[in-house]
Amino acid sequence: MSGVSISQAAPNPSWFSPKILLAVFCIINMLTYIDRGTIASNGVNGSSRTCTESGTCTSGSGIQGDFDLSNFEDGCLSSAFMVGLLISSPVFATLAKSINPFRLIGFGLSVWTVAVIGCGFSFNFWSITFCRMLVGVGEASFISLAAPFIDDNAPAAQKTAWLAIFYMCIPTGYAMGYVYGGLVGSNLNWRYAFWGEAILMLPFAILGFVMKPLQMKGFAPIQSEKALSDIETPSCETPDVEVKDGKISMKDECTGKCSSISSRLIGSNYWDHLSRFAKDTRVLLSDKVYVVNALGTIAYNFVLGAYSYWGPKAGYNIYNMTDADLIFGGMTIVCGVVGTLAGGFILDFMSSTIPNAFKLLSVSTLLGAIFCFSAFCFKSMYPFLAFFAVGELLVFATQAPVNYINLHCVKPSMRPLSMAIATVALHVFGDVPSSPIVGVLEDYLNNWRETALILTAILFPAAGFWFIGTFLPSVDRFNEESESDVTAAHESSTTPLLEEKTTETTESTT
Repeated sequence: MSGVSISQAAPNPSWFSPKILLAVFCIINMLTYIDRGTIASNGVNGSSRTCTESGTCTSGSGIQGDFDLSNFEDGCLSSAFMVGLLISSPVFATLAKSINPFRLIGFGLSVWTVAVIGCGFSFNFWSITFCRMLVGVGEASFISLAAPFIDDNAPAAQKTAWLAIFYMCIPTGYAMGYVYGGLVGSNLNWRYAFWGEAILMLPFAILGFVMKPLQMKGFAPIQSEKALSDIETPSCETPDVEVKDGKISMKDECTGKCSSISSRLIGSNYWDHLSRFAKDTRVLLSDKVYVVNALGTIAYNFVLGAYSYWGPKAGYNIYNMTDADLIFGGMTIVCGVVGTLAGGFILDFMSSTIPNAFKLLSVSTLLGAIFCFSAFCFKSMYPFLAFFAVGELLVFATQAPVNYINLHCVKPSMRPLSMAIATVALHVFGDVPSSPIVGVLEDYLNNWRETALILTAILFPAAGFWFIGTFLPSVDRFNEESESDVTAAHESSTTPLLEEKTTETTESTT
């Protein structure tokens, strides 16, 4: 009787721990939002050329001044990245089933880096708009795939807290972008701000290519038969197997008739990806838990999108705030960081389940809506600030629970697409149309207090949608096998993905 031992070494370097992965993703997330804050900052965005009635003109500053942009063109520029983001997010999520997700992130960050360099070299409105669209393409790879990786590697009792730390970088990045863009734009030139971002992101783009790729839960290795089972490839003869010193080795690699990864991405495989995307999207949209969560998120982001754009102006008109930008900005940063972290830790304390997430979402949003609505009823500024701060704190507590539901109500292999579709929906139906709609409403009412009250009231339906979710039958699918039927043996050797372990399988033959 002889024994054959199959050894699987740890797939990642020992220094690359789950906490380091979280830190890397947090830095990347913060850099992407620093970019959003940078282009909106006065130092980079600048002001348009102005002329007095006497004919005296002053040159503009920043992007708007250099390219002589109208306010409409400037507004289009600030949201141009959404075009690339919304189109590319589902594409990257679908490709994750054929290409290692970590490599996709590396590719996306490379596109992002090249795009921001292009922003610095842009010469007119259309050139910088095109580069901003590419920024969205680059960000799409990261935004769809980072959260599933974090969910895979977070300790079981701290999953929502880790997601909260990740999403806390959104308000922090925005604030740092305002400061960074203002300093660079006023002391050097607005172009240097984009080049500086590229230098900061480049190491992370390179890391995505040079590191041994990480395997995401629910996905069989790209080279395995399971990962390729959906793709038509020519068959190849079984390579000779040699057993020597108790180890299994392959004499020859499969060559000739076997297709490479790149060849599988063209030709008929295009229709495979399209068919798979359509099938997976139908599955998502037929999931009541996912749809109800999406409806609540859309209503919630509709309000927050309008708050972020019109908040300072409403505060100035209602309460005569002289420093409305500073007050609203500072309050949003503090409440965003504290509220986001609190929401994650509270859900972990309650026990992270989908019903508990819906309960936390409905209660915190309802209370937040009451405080924010009441704030705009006060005629004095100081009670308004106190109530609105508490309301924002409660409303921001939803960030981690919302994404916990998106990740856990679907099978592991569906998580990238789940995040991508959720991102598309909350932007297309939420914060993108909210600002112009509120602008039209204000033009009609000509009363910022009434406009703010009507806008804030939309938080109540958001709480209602999430309250309905508490009654829906839900199953946490985090541990379900993917459609690739990843074997239990494979999952045990890769979960958590970064844990150092060596699996020894001994097969006895007579």
